[in-house]
Amino acid sequence: MANKDRGRKPNNWFYSFAAGLLRLFYLPVYRLQVRGRENIPETGPVLLCSNHVAIKDPILIGIAQKRQVFYMAKEELFRNGFVGRILRALGAFPVKRGTGGGEALEEGERLLKQNAVVGVFIEGHRSQTGELQRPKTGAALLAYRTQATVVPVCITAQSGKAPLRFQKTLVTFGKPLPPQELAIENEGSLQLRRASRKVMERIAEMHRACREELGLPALPESSGAPGQRPGPSADGKG
Repeated sequence: MANKDRGRKPNNWFYSFAAGLLRLFYLPVYRLQVRGRENIPETGPVLLCSNHVAIKDPILIGIAQKRQVFYMAKEELFRNGFVGRILRALGAFPVKRGTGGGEALEEGERLLKQNAVVGVFIEGHRSQTGELQRPKTGAALLAYRTQATVVPVCITAQSGKAPLRFQKTLVTFGKPLPPQELAIENEGSLQLRRASRKVMERIAEMHRACREELGLPALPESSGAPGQRPGPSADGKG
């Protein structure tokens, strides 16, 4: 990874300014309601592990709480110099498709060791149906290497799928999972899968409660079933 992508500091003025503008639009247009904001530690490394239903998910999570959230984004978005500078200022960092996500994990680890907040979509890919998918192990690996606190996050839209304009969207932050609760003793696949399932189970509990609140039908029990897709990448593109 190029050196220019390293050494960025959280809470820069541009991020704060952009987040303020985005709140003015997204809060009323997507009727955003936030639950559990107090569950995010005010200091120290934090991994926000969320389900993934829309491209706008990073924005929704970013404006739903106070701390700056760093996300990985596909490398192609950084090829335009102007756009790339804006993305970096907003906390995004590039990941190459088809490389297994190793560089992105390395950057996420570096940020967490600087006490930043890193957002990870634990399922890897966006859900087209609104149903939860099986988790990947990238977040668990980062949690083990950095001893970051994991906060499960659930995005639930009134449509049952992706958030739509002028329909209610719930962003819920669950109770934090400290490293000792995840009980990861090594980087073995069994340990990481077990920890990933524990995080996903928390998200599934919130998902069921939010769907009930929004008057949506219950999903099949198989939705979001514990399991693991191959590969450790944190974004699911590896």
